[in-house]
Amino acid sequence: MPYYMFQWKYKNEAVKALVQTPQDRAAELRKVVQAFGGRLHEFFFAFGDYDGVSIVEFPNNERCAACATTLTGAGANDLFRTTVLLTGDEAKAALAMANATNPDYAPPTGYTHHS
Repeated sequence: MPYYMFQWKYKNEAVKALVQTPQDRAAELRKVVQAFGGRLHEFFFAFGDYDGVSIVEFPNNERCAACATTLTGAGANDLFRTTVLLTGDEAKAALAMANATNPDYAPPTGYTHHS
């Protein structure tokens, strides 16, 4: 099954609610991910640009998108990002395919490579 990374930033009101009433947000995310046939691998709160990061797995993009839409539709986040992840083997296979296919792609006209 494909892997994905969810990253989110809570709205200020949601952070205030979490401070006033600490909650197991991993359990809530796990419940929603499982409802769409997925699996929650990791859940982290974070400092920096995002308040949280999780690694999830779904049977396909449609199920992941449905889950992400449900999460964003709940309205607690200022920002929610989904990133498709590749395993090392998947990346190696993609690189080999790119090498074997060699479609003779040309960069944009006028592009100059700067080292």
